[in-house]
Amino acid sequence: MNVTFRMAAAFAAGALVMYYLDPIVGRRRRAQVRDRRDAVLHGAGAQVEARARHAADRARGAMAKTRDALSREPLDDERLRDRIRARLGHVVEHAGQVEVQVHDGHVVLSGHADAAEIKALLATVAAMRGVEVIENRLSPEGRAESGAEPGAVARH
Repeated sequence: MNVTFRMAAAFAAGALVMYYLDPIVGRRRRAQVRDRRDAVLHGAGAQVEARARHAADRARGAMAKTRDALSREPLDDERLRDRIRARLGHVVEHAGQVEVQVHDGHVVLSGHADAAEIKALLATVAAMRGVEVIENRLSPEGRAESGAEPGAVARH
């Protein structure tokens, strides 16, 4: 049995060598194997790079959030408006329908939003650093009552 196995292994090894070292088609076969190997290695390297970039971006974001939370420097109106606009998409489904105006910490929200989302939006904006007063001019769309009527003014 041992001799048969060794002969079969030697035959398979010989066939493999002939398959890849064949003078007519062997070059193409070797190139295909090399190309597949390179593609796999390149894909793995790209994936490692992407994950490293993602981790570095998350670390930078965490550092920026921490730095912002510890900062007592007042925010200018444009930066506060941009931060509010950035958070809108997390709270309101159609963020493009909400207008944001900021003047010295006084935030005016106008436009249209779902009635169920207005309350969450007001709470989110009120919790942001730099917001002093919120004026709600949003007109509700939808069936749910939010408890936040247009024209209501909330103080932070």
